[in-house]
Amino acid sequence: MFRLCWLAAYVGSVLLANIFLDHFLPLPGFGLLSLGSVFFAAVFTLRDRLHGYGLSTVLLGIGLAVAVNTASGIVLGLNPRLLMASFASIMLSELADTAIFQRLRTHGWHTRVLASNAVSVPLDSLAFTLLAFAGAMTTFAMAQIVFADVLGKYVIAAAIAWLPFLSMRERASASVAAAGGPVPAVKTACGTY
Repeated sequence: MFRLCWLAAYVGSVLLANIFLDHFLPLPGFGLLSLGSVFFAAVFTLRDRLHGYGLSTVLLGIGLAVAVNTASGIVLGLNPRLLMASFASIMLSELADTAIFQRLRTHGWHTRVLASNAVSVPLDSLAFTLLAFAGAMTTFAMAQIVFADVLGKYVIAAAIAWLPFLSMRERASASVAAAGGPVPAVKTACGTY
């Protein structure tokens, strides 16, 4: 049940991010923030939640997100260049995020989320901005977008990582990590973590 909810939230966030990816908010002193980035910031942490159900669920989520977004982009008539940039940056950043998150399995939840996001967030922002806007925007405008997107995604993703929907495993690992001990496996209705 929860697996489907996390999958739906993940795919829905990617969908909303792509629908709003070419709408910008000027942030004085910080550049242009894509409204899509507001939703995409949730994507990385929601995908990290899918890890609790195994790597196959993570890969299923990434595949579903790509399929749903490609189909919706065609139906909604979104700019093909933006769709391809989104597809490529999602694949690149999400697979990098997954590889790092999996490598840190023995660490606590927040360490895994923040470390994997430290690589995937700037990778996604840089790849998308270059693929989507190179030649159509100035280098300065693209730099503003990357800066604001990375900053916005970090703030939102970090906030989502700390929301109170923590699982028993996450609570247990936070308690044990605070005490300086190893992170134990906990069996829940949603799986063993």
